[in-house]
Amino acid sequence: MKERKKYSKEFKLDAVSLVLEQEYTRREAANS
Repeated sequence: MKERKKYSKEFKLDAVSLVLEQEYTRREAANS
């Protein structure tokens, strides 16, 4: 797979962590 856009590793890690955090809070909100 070739990357179309060039992002730094830090940017990717930040994006992933944001998505995971949002998904986690969604589950918490649904369970509470």
